[in-house]
Amino acid sequence: MVRNPLTPEERERGRRLGLLLREARGGRSMTEVAMAAGVSPETLRKIESGRAPTPAFFTVAALAEVLDVPLDQLTRRCTPDETAAVA
Repeated sequence: MVRNPLTPEERERGRRLGLLLREARGGRSMTEVAMAAGVSPETLRKIESGRAPTPAFFTVAALAEVLDVPLDQLTRRCTPDETAAVA
């Protein structure tokens, strides 16, 4: 299966997601959060660094739960501001 290249918007959304998760993690170790969410530390590292800009929904949901961040908040904060795109 050939995967289509990501759009700049998808890459930006992934960058924002990584930043938000890294901020929410705070002083907790990457390994601690990853293990609590049932993902590998390498997966979390890739998401936080933006190298995995389109992680699986259930991965994001598990991380959000462990970090106590509502999914709707992640969605809002990861979506580019449409008013900025129009300006």
